[in-house]
Amino acid sequence: MKHKNNGKRYSDDFRKMVVELYNSGQSVKSLSSEYGVSEVTIYAWIKKFNPIELEDGTSVTPDDYAKLQKQILKLQQENDILKKGYGHIRKKVNDAEITDFIHDQKENYPVQTMCEVLEIPRSTYYQSLDKTISNRDRENKELTKKIIEIHKESKHRYGAPKIHQQLIKVGYKASLKRVQRLMKKADIRSIVVKKFRPTPSKETIVERENILERDFRAETINEKWVGDITYIHTLRDGWCYLASVMDLHTKKIVGYSFSRTMTTDLIIKALENAYHAQKPDEGLIFHSDLGTQYTSDEFAKVIKNFKMTHSFSYKGSPHDNACIESFHAILKKEEVNHVQYFDHKSAELALFQYIEGWYNRKRIHGSIDYKTPQEMEDLYTCAG
Repeated sequence: MKHKNNGKRYSDDFRKMVVELYNSGQSVKSLSSEYGVSEVTIYAWIKKFNPIELEDGTSVTPDDYAKLQKQILKLQQENDILKKGYGHIRKKVNDAEITDFIHDQKENYPVQTMCEVLEIPRSTYYQSLDKTISNRDRENKELTKKIIEIHKESKHRYGAPKIHQQLIKVGYKASLKRVQRLMKKADIRSIVVKKFRPTPSKETIVERENILERDFRAETINEKWVGDITYIHTLRDGWCYLASVMDLHTKKIVGYSFSRTMTTDLIIKALENAYHAQKPDEGLIFHSDLGTQYTSDEFAKVIKNFKMTHSFSYKGSPHDNACIESFHAILKKEEVNHVQYFDHKSAELALFQYIEGWYNRKRIHGSIDYKTPQEMEDLYTCAG
């Protein structure tokens, strides 16, 4: 069953994941911004999927309670960190660094209070204001602050090239080399981790028609899609499997499915999610490798019912499906290889956040002029 919100369609799985994220402590406002769903709609989903019944038979939303819990937890954590760490940290931080911090935060907090908390005389702070800072130093300081902000927002996934593009997008004028120097000085780098991937068993493979022939160009959305399966390990449930479908025009993941078993149902659900979300016209080319799930009669029937044309990679030619292979590699480097998931459910929630909240809506791509996949789709929709 699908639901519409400002012309957009959301599956029940999508709505339940948003509610689950809300229950984990995220605010409705942040979820609305993260996933492009109106706050009113999210509140409706919360009421439908997570009602709290009172003794008089009425129900209320747990929004205010969840926000209060989150604030209390944050305050407790901050207090513990300050108590345990500040005495040790203070020995390693000079007065100039502290006075710079106070100067940066003086519009947010009283100077006297900060001086007391940070254990520095007010006279030391006011004397520091008389020192002259060069324009270049001031610019570098502001630039570094913005670099740290962008890097943090990307969850440490962006390196210098993408951070440079984001700086330009918001109006900063700085060369790539300057960004690289400042990042090195601040010890900021992109996270890249390689990890073991299990090798599938070898089976007899029959060649099928390769319509795509590595032509990954697409003039419009819903013209060419590519699909593939990758492995995700969990502690309790072992290996789980993610099937993804990408639109080659936007590089958006338009459909996916996550399961404990690598069956034909896994890839069918991923394609169905993409089809119902995008509503493509007849004749769309769907490309995949020659895996047994994709070459099955059951999957062929789904392709036929959706009036799509199936294209296959040549045997032993992973580059024939390079775009979706690249997405799964990025997923591993930016997310999966940095986390040990407890079970299928925790991995599923993390993948939802990465794909829907980060990759589709926030991660810029050099191959699409440093836009996000959602921006590319929106451009096409507006032009149409």
